[in-house]
Parts: sequence; structure tokens; C-alpha cells
Amino acid sequence: MLYHHPVYKEDGRMDGESCVKQAYAFILNNDFEQAIEWFERAIAIEPDNAGYHYKCAISCARSGKWNKAHRFAKQAVELDASHTEYQYYLQTIEAKQLVLSAEQLIQSNPPQYEEALDMLNEAAELDPLSFEAFYFMAFVHAELGNLDTAVNNAREAIRIDPGHSAARRLFADIRRKRRMMRDRAKERHRKRNR
Repeated sequence: MLYHHPVYKEDGRMDGESCVKQAYAFILNNDFEQAIEWFERAIAIEPDNAGYHYKCAISCARSGKWNKAHRFAKQAVELDASHTEYQYYLQTIEAKQLVLSAEQLIQSNPPQYEEALDMLNEAAELDPLSFEAFYFMAFVHAELGNLDTAVNNAREAIRIDPGHSAARRLFADIRRKRRMMRDRAKERHRKRNR
């Protein structure tokens, strides 16, 4: 593995940028845990450097450490609100946290679909490119019998990730279910009019 030699200041302390370079060396080897440690060292050296917080948030998110990612992303925004990418990244992390919470509500016994939908709608507002938010909204709306809305959400999930096979199956299943319901309604209508 390639490591950058840390640069020390005159007082014997390590330079923050050298820590970031070390973190990137670990990222190149897909070792996000070590990268996070090096970003945290950079932050300890320069706690007011918003860029370090932002970079650490990205590595935390890649490791699935969403609460930690949120903390660093929020700090980056607080330190430098002029960077729109910091704000956007904070929103995507918040959206992911909402999706994870909604998923727990969907899987609870009994499922708490209405509460999950509120979270998923908020997640989609925060991150309009959140595949998971639209996918789970499609699933929940289908379970609640809101098939037109379910189809629209499944279509949006597929637009975001066209190759996602589960989303394509869900879309096809919802459309099939909707078609069957319409056919039954037509049949009932025909029987009444005889």
C-alpha cells in the first residue's frame, strides 16, 4: 500500500493536509475505516476546516455509518454554508436515514405504512434521486391499494436506476394488479347493466 509521509509542523504536530493524503491512500485500497481515522486526525488538527468534515462524512457514508456521516456533514455545513455541495450531501444523508427508519416501520409487525410513507415522502423531497425512497413508496402504496400512485413511484425508481431488476418486477406486478382490478370493475359493471 502506498502511504504518504506525514508532514510535521515546526511544533512537532502533524499537518492536516498530510492526514487527508493518508486517508485518500486508504480509500484507494477500499479501507474506509482507516480513511475515517485519518480524516478524524485531520479534523483534530484543523477543527474549523469544513472540507475535512465533508470528506470524512463521505467516507462514513460509504461505510454505512449514517449517524456519524450526518454529524460530520452537518458540521461541514455549519462551518461553511456557502458550499452548496455540503448542504446537498447533508440532505442526501438525512434522506438515507429517513429511508432506513421507514424500512424498519415497513418491516415491523404490524407494518406501519402511513408513518413510513411520511418519512419516504420527506426523503424524496430531500433527495429527489433517492432510488430507495421511490422504490419503497411504490411498495407501500401498492400494499395500501393506491396502485396509480404506486405505478408512478415505481416508474420513478426505474428512471433513477434503470437496471434495477427488483424495481422492474415491482413495477410489472403493480401494473398487473392494477389491470386485474380494472378488469374486475369492468366485469361487475357489465353484470349490473345486463
